[in-house]
Amino acid sequence: MELIIKIALFAPPVLLAITLHEVAHGWAASYLGDPTAASLGRLSLNPIKHIDPVGTVLVPGILFMMGGFLFGWAKPVPVNMQRLNDPKRDMALVAAAGPASNFVMAFMWAIAIKLGLMMESDLARMILVEMGQVGVIINLILMVLNLIPIPPLDGGRVLAGVLPDNLSMMLAKIEPYGMFIIFGLLAMGVLSLFLRGPLSFFQTFITKTVGI
Repeated sequence: MELIIKIALFAPPVLLAITLHEVAHGWAASYLGDPTAASLGRLSLNPIKHIDPVGTVLVPGILFMMGGFLFGWAKPVPVNMQRLNDPKRDMALVAAAGPASNFVMAFMWAIAIKLGLMMESDLARMILVEMGQVGVIINLILMVLNLIPIPPLDGGRVLAGVLPDNLSMMLAKIEPYGMFIIFGLLAMGVLSLFLRGPLSFFQTFITKTVGI
């Protein structure tokens, strides 16, 4: 029963964080000239359209059961770089939209915590506070993780957008091996050490700003 309650509290903020991250990419691409995601119905807030069986279900589920570092990913929103108004610059902006959405959501969940602390009902307070805590941390994890400058992570695409063309092309060659590098760092425990400082900084910033 305790596990069911825990899953019920974790699932909404995790699904929302992953879904809106991908939708933000699609919204940005559409605004900047590429309607590919919109034409395929990928600007929907329905999480079913964005679920990746491995990244959204299997990996987070295993990490959740193990009590370890929790992260996951959704089915990537398709972006046709050549249809963007300024392909190199706009691709960086499209990539940045995902982590930016997670930063905004972390703030919103922090506000939910503050509202929860004001509730008279013990049940309502527990739901809002615990779900809000999950929402803050999972969104900050997704934001900071995706800002690592290794393609295909968003940070790698942002970096490629600001580097000179020759260096950008060199960085692009890493992309086929990028996720292997990330999983290797995760397995060695290096990834969590690398993320700890930025996560602590942004969590403190958000909680102090909201006043909780």
